[in-house]
Amino acid sequence: MMFDWSAQRLLVIAPHPDDEVLGCGGLMHKAKSAGAEVYLQFLTVGDTADISAKGFSTADERVGEIKAVADHFRWDDWHIAFPGDDYHLRLDAVPRFEVANMIERLSPLSVANVEPTVVLAPHRLSYNQDHQAAAEAVHTALRPSDTRLRHHPRLVLAYEEAADQWRNEPTTAPNLLVELDQAAVDAKIAAMRLYGSQFHDHPHTRSELTLQSLSVLRGMQGGVAFAEGYHAMRWLV
Repeated sequence: MMFDWSAQRLLVIAPHPDDEVLGCGGLMHKAKSAGAEVYLQFLTVGDTADISAKGFSTADERVGEIKAVADHFRWDDWHIAFPGDDYHLRLDAVPRFEVANMIERLSPLSVANVEPTVVLAPHRLSYNQDHQAAAEAVHTALRPSDTRLRHHPRLVLAYEEAADQWRNEPTTAPNLLVELDQAAVDAKIAAMRLYGSQFHDHPHTRSELTLQSLSVLRGMQGGVAFAEGYHAMRWLV
């Protein structure tokens, strides 16, 4: 089944800067190359512990990385909903209503404002508390209702990250595969390198070999060279 990415408007929900690359960097490249619109809603960013000499990257440094990645992918716009250390790695302490309302209607890049045809969000079984909070908030924000009154994206996908394999609950394998070519895989890895504070040498869940290997695995499962795996939450055809 062919899907016309050129006609789509994508809204990607990323708990932190780099999650969008890890989860759907290949798809963003593929869609944008086809002519789609791509918007990024980051939920939070703050000072972040890393492996640099000083042991952390500042929020300003992380924002600088976002700008480089935005230029790399040619995003149409991006926004941070809850900036600062009061929220970073603490989204589970924010009432779900507040996060969901931001995604649904309050953010400049909310579902109501962007009216996306495709929404991509983290999987709820991540070990990371911010990812869990983001996934639950997106689930609430995209609840079914009268499409004449609220915008309903026709395709809603939960993306996977290699780190999601560390979890307490079993889950099914991705039920939707997006084929990638070598250029899309290369663009994904190049974007991750632009997140220099988060990129790691192997073995690590955010290494080049891990990203390459996961794309090969998902491609093999679909009988193609490379792919990204997703869990379809809504597919209205």
